[in-house]
Amino acid sequence: MPRVEPSKREIQMDIADIATSEYVAVDVDERLGKIRSRFERENPKGLLVTDDGEYEGVITQKQLVQSHIEDDAKAGAVVQSGPKVERTDDVREVARVLVEGGTKVAPVFEAGKLWGIVTEDAILQAVLEHLDALTVDQIYTDDVVTVTEDTNVGQAINLLREHGISRLPVLDEDGLLTGMVTRHDIVDIVVRDMDKATRGERRGDIERVLDLPVYDEMNSPVATTHPAESVRDAVERMLEHDYAGLVVTPEDDDRTVAGIITKTDVLRALTFTEEEHMDVQITNITLLDTISREDIRQRIEKVADKYQQMQVQHAHVRFHEHKEKLRGTPLIQCQIRLRTNKGQAAGSGEGYGADSAFRVASDKLQRNVLEMKGVRADEEYRGQLLRKLGEL
Repeated sequence: MPRVEPSKREIQMDIADIATSEYVAVDVDERLGKIRSRFERENPKGLLVTDDGEYEGVITQKQLVQSHIEDDAKAGAVVQSGPKVERTDDVREVARVLVEGGTKVAPVFEAGKLWGIVTEDAILQAVLEHLDALTVDQIYTDDVVTVTEDTNVGQAINLLREHGISRLPVLDEDGLLTGMVTRHDIVDIVVRDMDKATRGERRGDIERVLDLPVYDEMNSPVATTHPAESVRDAVERMLEHDYAGLVVTPEDDDRTVAGIITKTDVLRALTFTEEEHMDVQITNITLLDTISREDIRQRIEKVADKYQQMQVQHAHVRFHEHKEKLRGTPLIQCQIRLRTNKGQAAGSGEGYGADSAFRVASDKLQRNVLEMKGVRADEEYRGQLLRKLGEL
């Protein structure tokens, strides 16, 4: 199966004409309460944080949802340095930077000075005409985290944090798709209720909001796509309606969840290469301590070699840091997902430090790969047996 990627010849461009010098900035001393309200009102992809006019970092909606910090805290308490790019950087490399940084916006520098920003949406709009070469089934994720209608908002927040995702399909008691709840919906709920309350009432209101069932706040009907649709058509709808992703369903059944495709999946596809070595992307790469990208690539290749007929087209490794520490080393969650000619394979695990977490996750991945191998072998044997019976 050939590697999935748009034509390199066609997408060779830098971001000089994609980036914009217009951006929203907040001061490091701005209250988080005001920043949360701003995300609710304007829904920006991210806010640049400055200190006396100098760039300090980025705040995203994802950070606010994952943060336990009170509204009275300052922006400086949650700001992250974030990836930096130059106006002359190649669009593919910038796409990789956004994916690995787990962000939808990056500051753009020129001659050492902050010039503007580049966003996920701007990149996708610029490469839109080249996405006809891909279909949804080539890049969507089939390992979907879902919730039921009676899942409460607090549980949904924990799932968004744990898996580093922005949306959760909502299923009814029969397992059929009925709605979608997103990170922006939750920020909207919290900000809306906090604006109505006085400070003394807020703690009780927060608990009430967290207990609400997602059914009360979900979006319905849900925007869907099907595996055979072109990625260009899917992205056009995402951009037109400001969707971060679409639920993938069978063409003849829009209530059965087969997977999900997000703007990040499309950016990731832009970075696929035709190099001899397997392409590996790492989200939150700054968490790597005693392990390197090359170590990760080699270990994944060893796992893939357990199933010789499986060709890995792309590997995505995501690290997430928890607050818990052991002798100063943070507890890390690692998730590995392989896209192969035999389908998708995944493994996850936790450990103190990135190396430990990756080892646990790769062990789980290896078990899953061997299980895939066994299932394939059983299917092949069953097929051979049926063919022989047919000859009788």
